[in-house]
Amino acid sequence: MSIFRHSKNVAACLSFTFVSLAPLFAWSIEPIVSSKVTTPSNTTTEVVLASEVQWQSLNPLRGDKAPQAGTLWGDQNKDESSGFLVKFRDGFSSPPHIHNITYRGVVIGGGLFNDDPSAEPMWMPAGSYWMQPAGEVHITAARGASIAFLEIQSGPYLVMPPKEAFDEGERPLNLDASNMVWLDSSTTNWIDASAQTISGGGPKLSFLWGNPDAGQVNGTLVKLPAGFVGKLTNDSETFRAVVIQGQAKLYDETASDITTLTTGSYFGSKGSVEHTISTDEEALLYVRTEGDFGIVSK
Repeated sequence: MSIFRHSKNVAACLSFTFVSLAPLFAWSIEPIVSSKVTTPSNTTTEVVLASEVQWQSLNPLRGDKAPQAGTLWGDQNKDESSGFLVKFRDGFSSPPHIHNITYRGVVIGGGLFNDDPSAEPMWMPAGSYWMQPAGEVHITAARGASIAFLEIQSGPYLVMPPKEAFDEGERPLNLDASNMVWLDSSTTNWIDASAQTISGGGPKLSFLWGNPDAGQVNGTLVKLPAGFVGKLTNDSETFRAVVIQGQAKLYDETASDITTLTTGSYFGSKGSVEHTISTDEEALLYVRTEGDFGIVSK
């Protein structure tokens, strides 16, 4: 497997419109220039480090009060899945609006509120998850400087006025980090039993959305304890992971090349692959894949 590390961001162009105003977002990101090293299999792993994300304003008309965003993968203008980071200033609050497609988010830092405009604020801390259905009127607000990972399964991703609201039968979900249900090797076969021998407890995961059957898209949070050394194994079409909290190290075949993945960094691959990972501190990853994946301790 070859690792491509990005020195620039994924090429993408995203323009959002709201009512009859000028574009709410205007987003253009430069093509990637990648470096390459050999890793354990004959597939390719791409890496976008948090330090390399190219942040751009989502609404230049609001100046420095506007959120900023940077793509991790995909193109939000096209009919394809994509993932991106969004940063919010303290006190940010959007006007009521809808989206034409469903999106999902995980809070990386700060506190975020995403709900009906009349709802009492529930500030979601880091590690929380929410799902915003297509067509549902809502606002998004931030308490403290905040950052989140957002994901869509198809595009283009548009912002539209409340008068165009529609109902496709989905309902929004806000899941606070404190309410996550965590599974270990005794409750899921996705984690190898040997991984539970780690001092202080082994890896855990929490299923967030989707269908874990083969070929079906799903999203999962993975909690790796401090001192973990092992592999994330995958046989599905794509594997994508974003560091939500802490940091992890990604190794090549000989362990001579080590990439430190800080909070907000992304790595992904296609086809059957084993990603060798270690942690010095507890790390929380968001993993998107088709079907299942495995966690094995070395």
